[in-house]
Amino acid sequence: MTTLESTRALSPAARSWRSTVRAYVALTKPRIIELLLVTTVPVMFLAQRGVPSLGLIILTLVGGSLSAGAANVFNMVYDRDIDAKMGRTQNRPLVTGEASPRGALIFGFVLTAVSTLWLGLLVNPLSAALSLAAIVLYAVGYTMILKRRTAQNIVWGGVAGCMPTLIGWSAVTNSVEWPAIILFLVIFFWTPPHYWPLSMRFTEDYAAAGVPMAPVVQQLTTVARQIVAYSWIMVATSLALVPVADMGWIYLGAAVVSGGLFVGEAHRLMAAAKKGATQSVLKPMRLFHFSITYVTLLFLGVAIDPLLHLPLPGLA
Repeated sequence: MTTLESTRALSPAARSWRSTVRAYVALTKPRIIELLLVTTVPVMFLAQRGVPSLGLIILTLVGGSLSAGAANVFNMVYDRDIDAKMGRTQNRPLVTGEASPRGALIFGFVLTAVSTLWLGLLVNPLSAALSLAAIVLYAVGYTMILKRRTAQNIVWGGVAGCMPTLIGWSAVTNSVEWPAIILFLVIFFWTPPHYWPLSMRFTEDYAAAGVPMAPVVQQLTTVARQIVAYSWIMVATSLALVPVADMGWIYLGAAVVSGGLFVGEAHRLMAAAKKGATQSVLKPMRLFHFSITYVTLLFLGVAIDPLLHLPLPGLA
């Protein structure tokens, strides 16, 4: 029996149950959670200066996933009105009716409680507190206060997305130290040049929903200049980790190569914006997609460097 035939063979109740489960999973935005976890595990390797226990990694990832999922659920509940106006988000469960606002809100609070207790009891209280702070920063700080009021929404609202670096470090050391803070700042400066190209691509959607993303309320050339500035600061911040955390050639190579490509793509976008290029020529999604590759490569360097440490002259 094929998968399609198997699905058709299910009773209406079974199909409804499966659809409900899919809807509630979609509320957590699994793809965003994946990106957050990409930054968590490498930081744990750096904090350990080796391989942390598999049990601790799993416990931290589970707790972090539940926490990020909770924040995303609250975001979808509050933003369901504007999601209905945007082509990119109009198929989300709270817009289509596959999930109810009340059910989603309860789900969000349950995930918050479970993630906080999970991390507090099975990892450590500091990691739990940082996780809870990330939920509040995203659900309240970004979603409820900043997103609909200021073009700087993603800059300061992006702080929540930086928290996994601190959580990963604290899970291993039960503290927050300078290497974790530097990586926190890397993600902080990375967030605008990561998200603004996406906003450029969907400017009409955000304008229709009344969300003042930078490309909606500013000239594209202005936004592009800011993207270039943030990109340079991000790369400089990533290099600061070398002396602070005694990183070697592996991390330095990853930071320089991936950072150079990132800055080059940001300058390409700015040059196209200055020429008044159309969307097909501007291609803002090129930088958006590469920004994900950048984080992956940089944090792979963070994870591998302590394992195969090749010290730099003068830092050995």
